[in-house]
Amino acid sequence: MTSHREAPKISKDPVADNTDLYAFVSPDKPDTVTILANYIPLEEPAGGPNFNTFGDDVLYEIMVDNDGDGIEDVTYQFKFKTKIGNPDTFLYNTGPINSLTDSSWNVKQFYSVTKVLGPRRSGTPTVLGTNLSTPPVNIGPRSTPHYIDLANAAINTLSDGSMVFAGQRDEAFYVDLGSIFDLATLRPFQNLHLIPTPAAPGVDTTKGFSVHTIAIQVSKKQLTADGSNPADPLSKNSVVGIWASASRRKATILAGDGDDDDNGQFDEDTSPGIQTGPFTQVSRLGMPLINEVIIPLGKKDVWNTVNPRFDSQFLQYYQTPEVQKLLPILYPGVFPN
Repeated sequence: MTSHREAPKISKDPVADNTDLYAFVSPDKPDTVTILANYIPLEEPAGGPNFNTFGDDVLYEIMVDNDGDGIEDVTYQFKFKTKIGNPDTFLYNTGPINSLTDSSWNVKQFYSVTKVLGPRRSGTPTVLGTNLSTPPVNIGPRSTPHYIDLANAAINTLSDGSMVFAGQRDEAFYVDLGSIFDLATLRPFQNLHLIPTPAAPGVDTTKGFSVHTIAIQVSKKQLTADGSNPADPLSKNSVVGIWASASRRKATILAGDGDDDDNGQFDEDTSPGIQTGPFTQVSRLGMPLINEVIIPLGKKDVWNTVNPRFDSQFLQYYQTPEVQKLLPILYPGVFPN
């Protein structure tokens, strides 16, 4: 569901940080499932001139387990590539952007979608789409005067009939971050807190911020173990486990030697460097707030790298969460021990 900046290491790598995951039967197409995976927490929409984008060096994935063993059976992989039209300007755009192919849009990002059946690193891959365009960010009325049209134009149909979108969206998760991490303050009844202040309405801390969303709408038949379109919610085929992740190559070799030349000029190598080795998971998200408030600080980074089938090692934290012990202390007489 949601976790923002939930672990020490990933908080320093926002482009690979899962923030939200939503999965539901599509209201407009009940025979499909819509999955939304969000990244880049607390993203400032007006963050120009280098606006936020997906990471070209990050592998984004959505996994589906359809037999309950904690191992992915279907994976959707998303890889991005940024293309700069004019490297001799600092501008993201040099005029109004009226279409996804507009030459005034200087920093475009494209992506591919691959479906893997079986384990995500050793299963059978099928490329569903390449060179798919993301929309520009919503810069403002002069640069993106028809932003809704641009966003709609970036909804792509894949070769298997699935629909996909990737780009900047409004952060929709309502959470009062400013109070909840101030000793678990719950504003509507903070007057009952151990350190009381007058009760006040909750505050949507994420209002006005954005995330980068990968959205895919897939036929139920492509996700169930037997390829069926189950109508009975009690059927075992009606239940699937879904989680999202971000992975990076095992090693990165930075460009340049980092030394100053004798003339005092920095020896700048404009090549992007090299990412090599297998992909290794650096972030994941499934159930809401697990790593954010359930897993202790010393194990958060480890949790982000582990696959769900190994989650039994964290069972004690699921069964007796720390918040359960704190609330009776912070709100005397309000929460039972």
